[in-house]
Amino acid sequence: LVSLAYTGTAAISQPLFGVIADRYGTHFTGYSLVWTALTFALVGFVPTFSLLLVLACASGLGSGAFHPFGALDVRALLPASRRSLGMSIYVTAGTVGVALGPLIGIGILWLFGVRGTGLLLIPGIATGAYLLWRVRGKARPKATGVKAAVAASGPVPVLALAMVIGVMMSRSWTVGVFQAFTPTWYRQLGYGPEFYGPLVTTLVLASAVGTVGCGSLADRYGRRTIILATLVLSIPAILLYTSFPGPWAFASAILIGVLAASTAPLMLLMAQQLMASRAGLASGLVMGLGFVTGAIGIPINGAIGDAVGLQESLMTHVILVAGTIVVAWFLPTEKEIARYSDVVPAITPAIAE
Repeated sequence: LVSLAYTGTAAISQPLFGVIADRYGTHFTGYSLVWTALTFALVGFVPTFSLLLVLACASGLGSGAFHPFGALDVRALLPASRRSLGMSIYVTAGTVGVALGPLIGIGILWLFGVRGTGLLLIPGIATGAYLLWRVRGKARPKATGVKAAVAASGPVPVLALAMVIGVMMSRSWTVGVFQAFTPTWYRQLGYGPEFYGPLVTTLVLASAVGTVGCGSLADRYGRRTIILATLVLSIPAILLYTSFPGPWAFASAILIGVLAASTAPLMLLMAQQLMASRAGLASGLVMGLGFVTGAIGIPINGAIGDAVGLQESLMTHVILVAGTIVVAWFLPTEKEIARYSDVVPAITPAIAE
């Protein structure tokens, strides 16, 4: 329930913070980091479960703010020819954080007890203060300039944007389900945490490595091509992982991690370019709906698993991926995206000024 409160608040708030970023710029990126660190630091000090839920929602607001703000900053800092790689590194850093966070948390609790969570305030303040220092003295965009840029941008390519969001939602569902149910499935098979713990870690870290690799390839061959290729290759990877459990699963877990999670930054950048004058809103929509789909997809596959078994439930993602290939076929090409990305953004992210 605590995880749902955090994830749900982060997902729902991201489009709102995207609109704020489009209107006022990304001056608040540093504040979002400090806020998130503060709420995490207070976890060890709340006396009741109800307050813990409130704190989880408050922390979700910090995450919801940082993701669209940070995505806009990354896009502004890099030339167009390296943006796919840059966005991939940005997303990978988050994935590595998710993988290492529980280990850091366990270490803090073991050394300092539950109130050791207060130490989490230190890195948050340090990084937040640095970002605030970077944007010191930067002028905030005027509302009239923002409105003029939006008005001059023309209509949003709704169909193309819907295809991007659809692929993102499908990929988030697959990644979330395999990470969530691998421990349960292997526990049912008789394996212990010493086996399925490293297996899940392999899945997460492989997605981080694959994200950077696909970002570099996308800069060279085009995002639509790479997205379609990873989708097609995901089908045999899922079949191998679900059909041959055991030690061989480490190899197929690497394949799933590399192929399923690696294209998220590519679709994020696509959405930003399709809505160049509303790039913050585009970032919030893509990442927010991705969060939501992952959260909703897990109980759906859980219900399927209760009915027919977890192995068969995971196998159903072959059908999901096959359907997603059809959707991805209608993704815009680089030339089509360029027509929309030539629009001057409504704001210049503060960190790039």
